Amino acid sequence: MSAAYQPVDFWFDPVCPYTWVTSRWLREVERVRDIDVRWRVMSLAVLNEHLDVDPEDPEGQWGEYLRAPSRVCAAVRERHGSAALGAYLDALGARLHEHGDWEGVGRALQDAGLPTELAGVAWSDEYDPVVRASHEEGIALVGTGVGTPVLSAPGVGALFGPVVSPAPRGERAGRLWDGVLLIAGVRGFHELKRAAAEPDFG
Repeated sequence: MSAAYQPVDFWFDPVCPYTWVTSRWLREVERVRDIDVRWRVMSLAVLNEHLDVDPEDPEGQWGEYLRAPSRVCAAVRERHGSAALGAYLDALGARLHEHGDWEGVGRALQDAGLPTELAGVAWSDEYDPVVRASHEEGIALVGTGVGTPVLSAPGVGALFGPVVSPAPRGERAGRLWDGVLLIAGVRGFHELKRAAAEPDFG
């Protein structure tokens, strides 16, 4: 990797559909701008664990399904590195969000060319401390009151988002990246928001 490439840290919870779309945008940015994405794990389950009602699971129906994918992601990163985690997210997100395959945590490992035995950590608490540490690292940079994803780049610090759907392609993705850096680089900039649409994976 050339020293000219800009390191970009991206914290994500793989269960979030909007975060999945943002990750597709970052993949496009990798093609049209000189960035090197370092994939990192965060967890909405950890973020919301202090709440009486989890807004991601208000009826308590999902339970461990909200934690399982992040656990496997943490194991992939710890054992095989950031690039492997990016490849796993590519495969896992397609299964979860584009195909509705919520049993596909292990199959996505195979899709990404990773050892399928890593799926065994999904239903244990073995990697919960790793998930929590990574999550807290991202939140410490951006501050409380945000969710997933968290993006950090040199010179502009960390921010929540961007949340964009559908993901811009080609040079449109690059222009959005340029704009994010421009806005995030303004000292004291805090928020820019409008009503959300349904996630569009197109």
